[in-house]
Amino acid sequence: MEKQVLDLLAATLEPVAETRTNAERHLEHLYTNDAFPISLISIASHTEVPPSLRQAALLVLKTLVLRTWAPSIDDFQGTVVINDATKDHVRQSLLTLATSGDQDRKVVGAASLVVSKIASVDFPESWPSLLPTLLQLIPQSHESQLHGVLLVLSSLVEDGFDEEQFGGSAVELVKCLYQVATDDSKKLMSRALAVSIFRACFETMRLMYETDKASVKQFMQEASEAWTPFFINVLNAPLPHVPTEEDADVGPGSWRGTVALKTQVVKAVDKIHQTFPHLLHEHLLTLFSTVWGSLQAHIEPYVALYVNDNQQGRLEDADRLPYTLDWLVIEELDYIQTLVGSVTVKRELDAQLGPEKLTNGSLEGTWVTQIIGILIGYSQITQEDQGLWNFDVNVFLSEETSETANYSPRNACTYLVQKLSKWPLLESLLARTKALFESEMAVVPTKEAALFVLSQILNEMDSSSVELKPDTALTYMDCIRSAVHNEDEFLRARGYIVAARLTPIDSAKLDNVAPEYARQTLATINNDDSDVVKVSCIRAMQDYLKTFPASSAHEFQVQTVAAISNFLSAQDISDLKESEDLLDTLVETLRDAIMADPSLCLEHPALDVLFTMASYGATSFQTTMLVNEAFDSITSSMAARGGDAYTRLCAKVLPTLTGALDVGDMTSENALSDMAVSLLSSLAENGPSPLPQNFVATVMPKLYRLLFSSNDFSLNQSATVTIRHMLSHDAAQVFAWEDPATGKGGLEIVLLIVDRLLGPEVDDASAAEVGGLTVELVEKAGADRLGPFLMQLLRVVAIRLNTAEHASFIQNLVLVFARLSLTNAKEVIDFLSQVEIEGGKGGNGLEVVLSKWLENSVHFSGYDAIRQNVIALTNIYKLHDERLANIQVQGDLIPDNSSRIKTRSQAKQTPLRYSVVPVPLKLTKVLVGELANPLSPSTPGTMSNMFPKGDSGDEDDEWEDEPGFVDLGDATTTAQLMSYADESKWNSRQWDDETQSYLINFFKEASTEPEFQQHYQELTDEERQKLQRMENPTVQQQTN
Repeated sequence: MEKQVLDLLAATLEPVAETRTNAERHLEHLYTNDAFPISLISIASHTEVPPSLRQAALLVLKTLVLRTWAPSIDDFQGTVVINDATKDHVRQSLLTLATSGDQDRKVVGAASLVVSKIASVDFPESWPSLLPTLLQLIPQSHESQLHGVLLVLSSLVEDGFDEEQFGGSAVELVKCLYQVATDDSKKLMSRALAVSIFRACFETMRLMYETDKASVKQFMQEASEAWTPFFINVLNAPLPHVPTEEDADVGPGSWRGTVALKTQVVKAVDKIHQTFPHLLHEHLLTLFSTVWGSLQAHIEPYVALYVNDNQQGRLEDADRLPYTLDWLVIEELDYIQTLVGSVTVKRELDAQLGPEKLTNGSLEGTWVTQIIGILIGYSQITQEDQGLWNFDVNVFLSEETSETANYSPRNACTYLVQKLSKWPLLESLLARTKALFESEMAVVPTKEAALFVLSQILNEMDSSSVELKPDTALTYMDCIRSAVHNEDEFLRARGYIVAARLTPIDSAKLDNVAPEYARQTLATINNDDSDVVKVSCIRAMQDYLKTFPASSAHEFQVQTVAAISNFLSAQDISDLKESEDLLDTLVETLRDAIMADPSLCLEHPALDVLFTMASYGATSFQTTMLVNEAFDSITSSMAARGGDAYTRLCAKVLPTLTGALDVGDMTSENALSDMAVSLLSSLAENGPSPLPQNFVATVMPKLYRLLFSSNDFSLNQSATVTIRHMLSHDAAQVFAWEDPATGKGGLEIVLLIVDRLLGPEVDDASAAEVGGLTVELVEKAGADRLGPFLMQLLRVVAIRLNTAEHASFIQNLVLVFARLSLTNAKEVIDFLSQVEIEGGKGGNGLEVVLSKWLENSVHFSGYDAIRQNVIALTNIYKLHDERLANIQVQGDLIPDNSSRIKTRSQAKQTPLRYSVVPVPLKLTKVLVGELANPLSPSTPGTMSNMFPKGDSGDEDDEWEDEPGFVDLGDATTTAQLMSYADESKWNSRQWDDETQSYLINFFKEASTEPEFQQHYQELTDEERQKLQRMENPTVQQQTN
């Protein structure tokens, strides 16, 4: 069988898709053959087999295990196909392979991963010997075998053990890891792997701490006493000499191994500090001075490797262990950030900066000057980054905005500056920067790094509203003048960026400096040879434009628009479409230029340039959002200036936008059409009432065609919203318009659009905004104009609501009936009771609509929507209609009292169950749910002072008294963390005072009614508690 399996594995690696698919299908057919997993392991164990096929065999085995080994595995597919005897053979053979000392690390790693997947369900019940075997192998293994054992342990700790399994073996496991980590005779990479596994244990220990604090404290205290001295010794050890390309870099003192071990130690210490800070409390100052000294010592080799040379960084070995110096530096910088945040270290740093430490007001010789040296040293641009930035200016811009996934020491320095912002960095940096620019020996990278650190400090000062002294800015300007005239493009770019931050300061001493540098910056955009310098200047103009007075707006707006236009014309269009960061920067700068005085944008091609960039970035979400925001600001500003200004704006932009729709239609570019419709929507939303003449005639034919030809959900949504805005601002113009192509009037066209969007052929996402359009149409046209179409329209809405699944779409449709119920609740109920709906959960329209309405009310978002929904539901409740009492809808979730932990696949097989309640009771529950949450301390509204303040229930705990310790098992901590997830802080589903006051009055009135008394008894304890906290004596008496 092995030959057959080997051939199939080889076929899975073929480039022809059909061949691969057939081979994978044949392998799946072998799942039920007991010999199949044994054959896979046999192939993986043969060193004569090509490594790619050995790895493929283990990959297929992993898939087989996940799908068929046990029901408790998340990816299990329903049938156990491997018998117990075969399972036992697989377990032992796999463990043997993983710990055999095989020289192919990828094979060993793959085997270890499969072992961990099996162990996650079989250990310890079906595989009790696993961990004892591994721990027994550690002291007697040769180096290659030890590597395999450690890999298996790593997989088990990260993926295989749960808290109970880990707790039973933690003491012996950590002891064995310590023996490996501290054994100087072992390879450094093996020792680093042992430290990495120890660090991974802390995540499980954190979870165990929530349920067994005492045992975990004792265990971690003992472990810390053993490990911490070792960690400090490793951190204090110097690095070996930097290897050259000719060096083998092997042996006990190898560069790679030493860096890897140090990196894992820093990561482990940082993990302990974040998880159990008490363990390191007495060692904090020692750790701080040790890491501080390491950072100072590592500057020289770091600069030699990455700034003066182009050594490759960010490298990891096959076990995912980082082994290059830049990784170590990043971890050290990050840990320094953590330490600086501790009270102990802060006090020490403050003490060292006391008055007695200052000499003539100078910070010379203090830790501040040392940290400035560290920041400058690691902020230098590496040769690798220089090459990347020259090749692609987008990479440079992403680094500038800190929106890069390429986290480097330079980025880490940015975050360290944020942590140190409370101390006087600027004064010390000023002296260091002056010395660098005055010295003939200083190299360009250090000068650029000094200005980079300055820009980060200025960013922090801005965020803290701290003003820069004009004299300090003027002193720095001497360095800036030197920078912007330097031959090095990166130093020039940095000079222009920093100049834009310094010169706009409100001071008579700088009145002439800012305009001078702004003009020089604009000239550089047109004349410099470097794209990095040009885009830096374009970005720098944002700072100037935001601070210049209105009197300067015309000069700099015109010149900025011209400079951006010239820059665009020199770019390759195909490259520009892929340059998202560059486009975003151009749009942001153009937006700031236009907003300096929006009325001027009609006199020059600013809007044409904006639309050009919009067409280039139509497929980019970020660029599209920026263009929409910029255009929305322009349209709202122009509309605020009066109808004439808005009319002139429409005359300028409508031909371009409608033309873009034609181009998008001809080229089938949905993104371009979507962008154009989004801008039209913004234009219509901010328009006056009435709209300019012929606005509807210009826009409506394009939207009508799009809505009947496009299936793009975003395009359909924007087009629907645009029509709604036109109805809202000028319904008369819409109804008076007649389509020249069909001869149909505006009302009929809108009815056809609504009918199409509500039809079954349009998905929920595309029709998401049709409810709002329907409401606007009904309110603007009225029953008289709509005639028989009104009832037909509402019937179609009810039918579509029956099949709607998306929450936002359901809300949109429900609000049609909610808006009508604000004034005509009885008529709505009467109408729905006469509608019969077929298909799905069909039935009487009243049952369908109310069921969907009440089930989804909790998900409604937006102040207006929630307010309208609440009032509509109270109006329906007040009808006391007998038909409502006869309708049963979904009630509360029935809890699963089983203590068994379910996997995702098991949860899917056991659907949630709900009680069934009559509509009046459900109405009461929904309305009670809309009362502001008394557990949220930041809930806005008039009810906040009605909530009683109870005891926190905190228990004294010696660890929790330590500064910075976060006890995840503590009730107060949990409440604080959960408050960050309070929807009211980030979601649009927020409470407002008006709605809360209305609800309180409603319940006060309803509580006197016998029907409400009955419903109250059927509420949950939590719901009754909410009502009791309204300080309503009538309600409170019912609990006595």
